[in-house]
Amino acid sequence: MYVLEEKTYFWLLLVLPIIVLLFLFLIFWKRRTQKKFADSGLLNYLSPNRSTFKPVLKLIVILLAIASLVVALVNPKIGTKMETVKREGVDIVFAIDVSKSMEAEDIAPSRLEKSKQLVTQILNNLGSDRVGIIAYAGSAFPQLPITTDYAAAKMFLQSLNTDMISSQGTAIRDAIDLATTYYDDEDQTNRVLFIISDGEDHEGNIEGISEEAAKAGIKIITIGVGTEKGGPIPIKRNGIVQNYKKDNAGETVITKLNPETLQEIASEANGEYIPGNVTAEVTDEVQDILQNIEKTEFEAKQFADFESHFQWFLGLGLFLLFLDLFLLERSTAWIQKLNLFNERKKKEE
Repeated sequence: MYVLEEKTYFWLLLVLPIIVLLFLFLIFWKRRTQKKFADSGLLNYLSPNRSTFKPVLKLIVILLAIASLVVALVNPKIGTKMETVKREGVDIVFAIDVSKSMEAEDIAPSRLEKSKQLVTQILNNLGSDRVGIIAYAGSAFPQLPITTDYAAAKMFLQSLNTDMISSQGTAIRDAIDLATTYYDDEDQTNRVLFIISDGEDHEGNIEGISEEAAKAGIKIITIGVGTEKGGPIPIKRNGIVQNYKKDNAGETVITKLNPETLQEIASEANGEYIPGNVTAEVTDEVQDILQNIEKTEFEAKQFADFESHFQWFLGLGLFLLFLDLFLLERSTAWIQKLNLFNERKKKEE
């Protein structure tokens, strides 16, 4: 495990292409100016030991030196020891609806993208809680097992799309059953399942949810994403809308938020329903809910004793700068033997 302490200094690497452009301009200007005074044959005669390889080598050395010094400023650290720490928190699983209706754009940029934004903001406000992610449509799919690695959670979250599950529909039962496998403590009661959906396809599929959730010790919080006015479901190709989904009669399908179903699921499972259109309101309400849930102690592994390794890059940078002082632009015997740039032929001409 490594950590980059001062990533801002990476912006200094932008100076490297500028140096290359200045070098190329200087070479062009130099050759153009020399041609005004003498032809190439005469120049080779007047300066027989001039090398075309050394300036390029000096440029490479300087670029490597600058890059090494920049990395030294960033101060890379490497974890040298893994230790187990005690933490307190709540086990949270996010079950995110990825059915085609979540492509609707009645809420910007789309229902699915809005769901990702909501979960990201909730993750940003968490402390030591463990999180997991489930994607579901016609079936439920484990996306990320329970973890304290929020960076990994955000990465997997962004990979969610409506094409990842071929069977359409909304298998809420499958999502709940899969969520129960995420918790590793059978006696744990502070389990929270967030269901983020438009609620459209949940009808007729919520009987017994309260009993199933109670058996698993799960409190279900539903978040409704979309509008009751609804919108069409776009059919896209390469990110461009080609058409809209139509029914058997050829009419454009309008998908609408169904808050009643989501409210019923939350009520049956001793949870709450939260409208998901305003991100700040959702995150505030989620924080209030989580603060009122008893925390459970659990063990987590993390890297400790991070050691700085900037000195290696600092030493390399200084060595390269020191080496540059001894790289004169005169040809040396071994470089002439290598004839890397066909220099002998040029001089003979």
